[in-house]
Amino acid sequence: MDKEYYDTLAMVRMNRAKELLDEAIELLEKGSYKSANNRAFYSMKKSIKALLAMEQIEVTTHNGGLKQFNYVFIYNGDGTFDSQDYQRIAGAEQIRNASDYDDFYIASKDETRQLVENAAYILKKIDKYIIDRLQVVSTFQMQNTEVEERAEEDIE
Repeated sequence: MDKEYYDTLAMVRMNRAKELLDEAIELLEKGSYKSANNRAFYSMKKSIKALLAMEQIEVTTHNGGLKQFNYVFIYNGDGTFDSQDYQRIAGAEQIRNASDYDDFYIASKDETRQLVENAAYILKKIDKYIIDRLQVVSTFQMQNTEVEERAEEDIE
């Protein structure tokens, strides 16, 4: 698979991440805190998978995605993402696990609101990174096309 495939995959995943965040907001407003926690976490997870697609990295587990995000974008990254971003995502996973699997867990409105806000923050940050990167690629590709066209004109 080529770069174009992964760029498209990243955009498809970001669109789904936005849908999941919208669902989380609606569920928060309805008072369905456990379900909102689930949707907010999956919004983050899907946006991370979109980000990893930009590097042509595929993961199959939540933990694998978080580890790759930490390694590629925090440890070896350009400074766009930091350890606080990692902590937001890791915290979201813990809350989502409790919401989905702990029968006695009581999700609070404040905790859920914070999780949804963290999801919105991460999603927005990743979306900007991907869009900026795609624009750089597009600009570079356009410049190369212009150079190739001029070279062809010179040859003729």
